[in-house]
Amino acid sequence: MAHESHMLKVVTSEQMRRIEARCEATGVSSDSLMEKAGLAVARRARHHLGHLPGVHVIVLIGRGNNGGDGLVAAGHLRRWGARVTAYICLDREDPDPKLYAAIERGVRAVQTSSDESLAILNEALEPAHMVVDAVLGTGRSRPIDGRLKSILSRVSEAAGTRGGPRILALDLPSGVDADTGEADPICLAAEVTVALGYPKLGLYEATAHDKAGAVEVVDIGIPAGLDDEVGIELMTSAWARNMLPRRPVGAHKGDFGRTLIVAGSANYVGAAYLAATAATRVGAGLVTLAIPESLRATVAAKASEPTYLPLPESAPGELDPGASGALIAGSLGGYDALLVGCGLGQASTTKALVERVLCSGEPLPPTVVDADGLNILAARNDEEWWEAFPERAIITPHPGEMARLTGESTRTIQGNRIGQAMRGAEKWNKVTVLKGAHTVVALPTGRAMISPYTNPGLASAGTGDVLAGTVAGLLSQGLALEQAAALGVFLHGEAGERVRIELGDTGMVADDLPCALPHVIKQLRANA
Repeated sequence: MAHESHMLKVVTSEQMRRIEARCEATGVSSDSLMEKAGLAVARRARHHLGHLPGVHVIVLIGRGNNGGDGLVAAGHLRRWGARVTAYICLDREDPDPKLYAAIERGVRAVQTSSDESLAILNEALEPAHMVVDAVLGTGRSRPIDGRLKSILSRVSEAAGTRGGPRILALDLPSGVDADTGEADPICLAAEVTVALGYPKLGLYEATAHDKAGAVEVVDIGIPAGLDDEVGIELMTSAWARNMLPRRPVGAHKGDFGRTLIVAGSANYVGAAYLAATAATRVGAGLVTLAIPESLRATVAAKASEPTYLPLPESAPGELDPGASGALIAGSLGGYDALLVGCGLGQASTTKALVERVLCSGEPLPPTVVDADGLNILAARNDEEWWEAFPERAIITPHPGEMARLTGESTRTIQGNRIGQAMRGAEKWNKVTVLKGAHTVVALPTGRAMISPYTNPGLASAGTGDVLAGTVAGLLSQGLALEQAAALGVFLHGEAGERVRIELGDTGMVADDLPCALPHVIKQLRANA
């Protein structure tokens, strides 16, 4: 994929250890990384706190590098005017140069061994504006218990009160597994997690969402070229900007592609409208809706931009799969992208039509399969669905649909979203878009891209139809399958953020999103 360098690599704990070892081999010491990490964390804390003089900050300190990073951050915050307490939660090696340097800068250091009743901690929490969690980082290896459990419990209680301190986690909230995202019950829920150098894989699993808060990635001086083995990346604005299809001044509509969308049924009329509108708003030159003949007037009253391919019916609301399938097959040569599935329903005649279009073995343009298209494929019992539909394509399941495609439970899918999407993509030879918070775009090559967005406002009916239309509209403009899928996910997520800023995440509806897409694209281009 072009412009890969504009994405951020997402690493496992083992990959991070190997990268740090390569840093040492190239002459970049762990001490240098620690100093830069601590400074970067302090700057992010200052950004969130604002004016520092008079502000109280507690930095919870653990062993090893994570605690060292925290001590460096504590020293800088004190130097900038904050009142800082370094609360040493776990015994550190002696001598401890980072602790001594923090104390010299005026940081108050408290050893937990001298605070058996936690009275000093309670006293410090009373005026605290922020707690920086620098206890475990990637070092969690067992459940949190004993003294540390008591400390984190007390901090969590204080943070949960009105006016209590904000929590900023250093690299990972203590208790979140760097690889799986599994969170210890006592784990502090951070408002912000500052990821050092690279965000860790576990931050993007569903189990960590409520603990990590907003993830901010900071540069800590790791040289370029040490992360080539890493195959999972985080989408960024810089990458998206470079992926946007070009719009030559002298172009005409034919230059921006033709998209055919097979969608809609009597019970799901809106799905066809939403998908077509999104494809249009993302820049497709021509969008055609292939919908049951009896629905054309209803949809056309709301969506005037698309053209229509009315599908023959044997009775009102009941498709004639033979005639409809032949009509679609005869039209495909004139289109640059095909989308099948939004709101089609699962009537027997609809199933026959979907199989006629997708599984006949006839050549297809670049294709997106969504919603009922996926459910119909998953329900095939005569052969594996991906063998019946051999074309390389984009599939866009939500977790329930992914469960049906894999035969797993939805809970299993949600427990390892990234891994499940990657395994599916490789097995099926399909670009797989697993929707949800931090949507995953997995490629058959073993790579994956992760959306930075988590937006509860998108958890409403129809937003998936908007995403499918967005991806299909980009696909018709000449982007490769993986490019269209990832850029569509990013634009859809950013449109959701734009609407959330304006309306909040309660009451946001799918129809709010398509009109936000051109604004998102305009803003990306303006920030070049």
